[in-house]
Amino acid sequence: MIGRKCAERVATAGKIGDMPVDMLTLIDVIAPEVAQDFDGKRTAIAADLSAAGTAERIVGARPDVIVHLAAIVSGEAEADFEKGYRVNLDGTRALFEAIRAVKGYVPRVVYASSLAVFGAPFPEKIEDDYHLTPLTSYGAQKAMGEVLLDDYTRRGFLDGVGIRFPTICIRPGRPNKAASSFFSGILREPLNGEQAILPVGDDVRHWFASVRSAVGFVEHAATMDTVLLGARRNMTMPGVSATVGDQIEALRDVAGDEAVALIRRAPDPVVARIIEGWPRDFNTARAREMGFRAETSFREIVDVYLEDELEGRRSGA
Repeated sequence: MIGRKCAERVATAGKIGDMPVDMLTLIDVIAPEVAQDFDGKRTAIAADLSAAGTAERIVGARPDVIVHLAAIVSGEAEADFEKGYRVNLDGTRALFEAIRAVKGYVPRVVYASSLAVFGAPFPEKIEDDYHLTPLTSYGAQKAMGEVLLDDYTRRGFLDGVGIRFPTICIRPGRPNKAASSFFSGILREPLNGEQAILPVGDDVRHWFASVRSAVGFVEHAATMDTVLLGARRNMTMPGVSATVGDQIEALRDVAGDEAVALIRRAPDPVVARIIEGWPRDFNTARAREMGFRAETSFREIVDVYLEDELEGRRSGA
């Protein structure tokens, strides 16, 4: 979803940041759609990054910027140990090695990391340099990717920027099987007149940013002055620390009690136990100093969804 949104932004603007773009290549396991309004050369490729030869094919065109979003996400990486490591770690190293093999080629690589690199117990607010102690295979794989990004950058093989995304909310489309899916569902479905399931209590707190902010993170990481980063190339992105209750009140504010009434409470101990191990709040002063920006209230996140996905429509008050 983030890759598609980023591609749409680049295609529409014809540039990323202030840098003109004349070639756009999208790669996924299923051939992605390339925006038709892009004036430059556009290519869509169906390929598995972890398969032999795929990384070399990507690097063969010598793109100036590579945005590495390919991953097996948390639940699947935990359920299928071998697949998670093959895609998340081996695929990442294959890409970095393919870049290293091309002499004199040093692209900007934007690496999508995750808050899952951190593990409980947490301080009340997690600093950017808090130690990485992931409690899932997915988190371990992303942490390893961060170390590789730092080292390949240090050795001058690539120019890396690692961004740890908040939970992106409100995600467009339909629910998925991720444990965090309900964070978007309890807003997206009621805003579309549909019922939503809430498996946890109102006091559950989490770290959020909008889809628009996620695209902005990628765009800024692709074009920023990386000299400012020094050797520490991975950062936690800005966001909003909010409770489920805060989310519901933001929904009530824009769509009224009728929308809130569409939320059905169905406690799920399994989901609740997973969520308990996730970080809740961060100090992202370093990322903000580097120019990364996000919303400052959950109401802003809801407003962004209304503007970008529902053309500003409000279904209630």
